[in-house]
Amino acid sequence: MTQRRTILSGSTFEERIGYARAVVDGDRVHVSGTTGFDYAAMTIADDVVEQAEQCLRNIGAALAEAGCTFADVVRVRYLLPEREDFEPCWPVLRRVFGEVRPAATMAVCGLSDERMRIEIEVDARRGPVVPGAGLRIAAVDGEDMAEEWRHVHNEIVPPAAMSLADVRERSVRYRLENAYLGDVLVGCSTVRPPEGEERVATVIARVLPAFRGRGIGAALYERGGARARARRRGGGDGGAGGQRGRAEVRRGARVHRAGAVRAGRRERRVGGSAAGGRGVTAGPLMTGAYAEFPLRNDFCNLAGTRCVLHHVRVE
Repeated sequence: MTQRRTILSGSTFEERIGYARAVVDGDRVHVSGTTGFDYAAMTIADDVVEQAEQCLRNIGAALAEAGCTFADVVRVRYLLPEREDFEPCWPVLRRVFGEVRPAATMAVCGLSDERMRIEIEVDARRGPVVPGAGLRIAAVDGEDMAEEWRHVHNEIVPPAAMSLADVRERSVRYRLENAYLGDVLVGCSTVRPPEGEERVATVIARVLPAFRGRGIGAALYERGGARARARRRGGGDGGAGGQRGRAEVRRGARVHRAGAVRAGRRERRVGGSAAGGRGVTAGPLMTGAYAEFPLRNDFCNLAGTRCVLHHVRVE
């Protein structure tokens, strides 16, 4: 059954008229016509270019809450009372959509408030993403990226919330990475180097809830596993290209789910259609479960999952 949810921005117009800023319908996202109001203060600039910039800020916030970015936009509509106002807005619009190139329509029409000089409406699609085609994964470098890593970690694993000092200490021992769709932070990962006689590395992938189901968790895991294998072979932080050998992946993932399992509780079965028909077996963990997934599955596609932990035996 297609999942449908609404996104509200706090605009008084939404409440008074009875509509949502955006509607998520399966993998489709429909953003309502959005004007240049700052919805927090319900104020609007006089200049049309400033209004266009605020329109895009409002739309960007709605898309992010829906698990999208401007790169996912497939259709945009521009509505202006005065046709002469459109061209001054082109540089602002090109900066956002110049590489995306969505289908577009401009129409001249009256708007509901005479202060409004432009209204923008977009449709987007939440499709799979891969590194190099919208998804960017980068090693944590500097305070800003460390703070972003901390934000994702604490959002997904609140019982183990970290301070920035904790993140700095962890970055000395482990490889920390952030995932972005465009400039939007969507996830993070931890790669613990091979340890013990079995030379087992640990890869933990975390994806913010709105962006799950798009292959981001799988991409983080695959990259983390490649990093662990490269490090074992003396390749430092190099990529996995040209690497040979075999990594044995334990078929299973410890999937953290807040409050999912009570301490001391034995195994139970949970429906697992999202994991290719394989069930989820919850083990005796305070906030965890044990799930068996095929290696290529999108680990963050399972409803309610919080993060994914995999062990990789490096040979």
